[in-house]
Amino acid sequence: MKRAYRLEGLCCANCAAKMEHAISKLDGVSAVNISFMTTRMTLETEDGRMDEVISGAERIIKKIEPDVVLKRI
Repeated sequence: MKRAYRLEGLCCANCAAKMEHAISKLDGVSAVNISFMTTRMTLETEDGRMDEVISGAERIIKKIEPDVVLKRI
């Protein structure tokens, strides 16, 4: 399953790289790409695990950049 999200408030390319690296290690993640330039995250997960992965991704994002809001495109 593949979905795209907007990372509103993302203000650091280094933070985007840290987020991408940490999210890629979550169980169920097949692929993740975070573009600082477009503030877009593309997330691909195993079937039926999207909600679980999104919860983990939101925790990681808030830990690295607390002001970022994750919105589905």
